[in-house]
Amino acid sequence: MGCSQSGASGVQTPTQRRRLSVGAVDEQQGDPGFDTTEEDRGLIAALSAATVIDMIEDGGSGTGGRRFSIGSQTDQVKTSFVNKSIAHIGDEISPVSLGMGYTCRKGLKPESPNQDSWTVLKVDGNFSIYGVFDGHGKQGHDVSNFVKDNLPKLIIKDKRFKSSDMPASLSECFRTVQSLVATADRMKKLSAQMSGTTATVVVHDHSSNKLTVAHVADSTCVLGSWSDSASKGAQSGVALTRDHKPNLKDERARIEKAGGRVVFDGYANYRVYAKNARYPGLNMSRCLGDLMGHADAGCSCEPEVSEHQLGQRDNVLLVCSDGVWEFITPQEAVDMVGALSPAKAMNTAENLAKEAWDRWIREEGGAVVDDVTVVLIYLSP
Repeated sequence: MGCSQSGASGVQTPTQRRRLSVGAVDEQQGDPGFDTTEEDRGLIAALSAATVIDMIEDGGSGTGGRRFSIGSQTDQVKTSFVNKSIAHIGDEISPVSLGMGYTCRKGLKPESPNQDSWTVLKVDGNFSIYGVFDGHGKQGHDVSNFVKDNLPKLIIKDKRFKSSDMPASLSECFRTVQSLVATADRMKKLSAQMSGTTATVVVHDHSSNKLTVAHVADSTCVLGSWSDSASKGAQSGVALTRDHKPNLKDERARIEKAGGRVVFDGYANYRVYAKNARYPGLNMSRCLGDLMGHADAGCSCEPEVSEHQLGQRDNVLLVCSDGVWEFITPQEAVDMVGALSPAKAMNTAENLAKEAWDRWIREEGGAVVDDVTVVLIYLSP
């Protein structure tokens, strides 16, 4: 099928990368000028020294019943459609009993391991946090794992956690973790000059039955709701997040004001580039990491934050990487999972991931499949 050409820009996207997050780039070996502060060094050390369960107990956020954290763990497996390794800390739980399903499947990208990361943190009767992080670039798996490990810790240790100031708190936590990524890069703990991650985090306050959603980039969160809570017939699937794409009017204006440019790649994506340069080539306008893109091309780590009061009609929550959403709409996904038993949540999550894989194969002719992550929560198991 050849390469796609974006006219006067001269930016070509190789066939195998045309739907992936990073397009054609010139590799940069530079330093975007971030300062490594002692405060950030100390915070990285403190976060690394304690588990998120330790922080719940020490910070007083653990009022309630069982508490556990479960999520992905970085591995170097490059076999397609293999499930990513999982780590569990805290109380032993049965996902089936909680109406929770999850899977994180390696895509068809031979050059890299699975770059998606995900996490679920739950304190019975108190709160849950669900997060999906889709890495990109050569070391995107390291960046997504770093954010997955540290962002929930920052959230629960903030004194505004579960208060009316939660939206402001989440925004600050995103900015802080971006600063920590830059510091970790300078400390050679990871490489984030041209690698980064999406981030979608949902805080579910069980006492108020409210969701607070914060996100950058395109790991979409979807809420499935019954049209009638009594008959439980049809369901609607509504995205609670919007994809941060460079061609959106407000996103493009910010990028261009900061000196970046937005270029159509000739196939499926508008991409962000620095002025007179061929990097970072991202198909998203907000992200974490991607230090060169933030410094030179107008990328942003500022999340959009929204609050959603749940009601009796609300049935299911999906937080997934764009490996799911590239060829499946929110309504289709809710139709696939919404009417099924919460006791089958794990199988249902796997089936959604398999459907996403099959559509990639069909639409892209077997040339490429993105990593596929599904976190599925039935709200009334």
